[in-house]
Amino acid sequence: MDQDAYHSTYRDMNERYCLFEKGILAGQCSCSRAERFYLAEREGVHCDSDQAQCQCDEWLKLVRQHARFALKSQNDTGILPHAKAMRVQVGGLQGLHLATHPGQPLPTVIADIHGLISEAVEQFQTLGEVPFQEVIKQIASYQGRKRRRKR
Repeated sequence: MDQDAYHSTYRDMNERYCLFEKGILAGQCSCSRAERFYLAEREGVHCDSDQAQCQCDEWLKLVRQHARFALKSQNDTGILPHAKAMRVQVGGLQGLHLATHPGQPLPTVIADIHGLISEAVEQFQTLGEVPFQEVIKQIASYQGRKRRRKR
């Protein structure tokens, strides 16, 4: 399948895309609002709630704004490279988990993105009130999978 046709069909099929698709497909997190679908032997993730997608969008914008220094990025607009997007998504969720559950160990996989963000809103009243110092620490320390060395 031609890449342009694939992307066009993907956008048509997935109007309410999951903002944490990279993290979910990498097995680093999951979400109660996410639905997986397949297109041309590839996997995608769809969000089943407008409200949940808006909440995730608000969280990612805040994280990206606060993490500019940790990401070594002065410009917070545009598309991030894959590794930085993973740091924002997964590291941001890990930091949010530690901020909402102080003293608890960090899980290897974030079980429910929507549940965690909703819990943070309930605990801190707004996402803007989350203590971002812990979130930024997790983003800075997040390491994706290691590259394999060629033999």
